[in-house]
Amino acid sequence: MTTQIIGVREFRQNLTPLYKKAQKKKIRYVVMNKNRPVFEVRPIQPKSEIYLDSFIKDIAHARQQVREGKVHTLEEVEKHFGIKH
Repeated sequence: MTTQIIGVREFRQNLTPLYKKAQKKKIRYVVMNKNRPVFEVRPIQPKSEIYLDSFIKDIAHARQQVREGKVHTLEEVEKHFGIKH
């Protein structure tokens, strides 16, 4: 899989063509904001049943945590990681 660095504005403005290109050419995008990586976007391959099963289990686990009140505010996360604005 190829990796490309892209700015958040360009990614937002070109979302549809970029995801189609990612699927077709197996490209992973690292999206940057102010020279810092903020997230990664990569295609899910239809044949990756194991990956999809894992993803579905992760979502179910996250939903259970929300039901149990095990959530954090953005401010708590930023404080934990030392992020200052």
